[in-house]
Parts: sequence; C-alpha cells; structure tokens
Amino acid sequence: MKKQLALYIDGYVLVVPKAKLPAYRKMAVGGAKSWMKHGALDYKECVGDDLSPEHVILTFPKMIKAKEGEVVIFSYITYKSKAHRNQVYAKVMKEMEKIYDKNTVMPFDMKRMAFGGFKVMVDGLA
Repeated sequence: MKKQLALYIDGYVLVVPKAKLPAYRKMAVGGAKSWMKHGALDYKECVGDDLSPEHVILTFPKMIKAKEGEVVIFSYITYKSKAHRNQVYAKVMKEMEKIYDKNTVMPFDMKRMAFGGFKVMVDGLA
C-alpha cells in the first residue's frame, strides 16, 4: 500500500514552561485525535532535544525567546492539499470551540507561538 503523500503542512513553534508540559501534552493528545478524526494525514508534536547553536546562526530557542525553564515545541500537521487543510481546519476549530472558550487558560503563551501553512517542495518519499 502506497503512503498518501502530504502536499500541504501546517507548522507551529512555541514554548511551554517545563512545569506545564504534562498539561500541554494532554491538550496535544486531544488535538491529535481531533485533527486525525477530521482527515489530517499526520499530526506530530515534538519537544526540542538538540537545539544547540553549533552549526546554525539562529536557533529555535533564540528565535522564540525561550526562557530558563521553558521547552521548545515544534508541531506539524499534514494534509493532501491546502483545500483539504481548510476543510479539516474548519471542522477542528468548530470542535475546539466546544472545548475551549476565551477564558480557557492555555499551558503556553499564545503570543509567543509561530504558525504558518507550507506547500511541500521536496518529499523524500516521492
């Protein structure tokens, strides 16, 4: 069976206080279930492990201004296309509105989160 290649990806970079990582993980598990249920091809939440500046000019911690006691999270969700992403995203947001409201305290500072949609340019599986 051939794997469905992703042609569109949403990517996120954010910081989470180490003490709030279990709460973030719980929230992320729920998010993963919702995105996959509504048609995303893949969903990953990754915690920074090797973010040393040895070979790079700007590291994720520096870019996002991570403070002592915070970890960097890199997340991505894959889709068939941008149109597919828009369909899945609308369904997930409708579902999330039932779970979270404007008074929900998130386990991270949403003002320090970067997000963007990306067209896949090179796929090592193709």
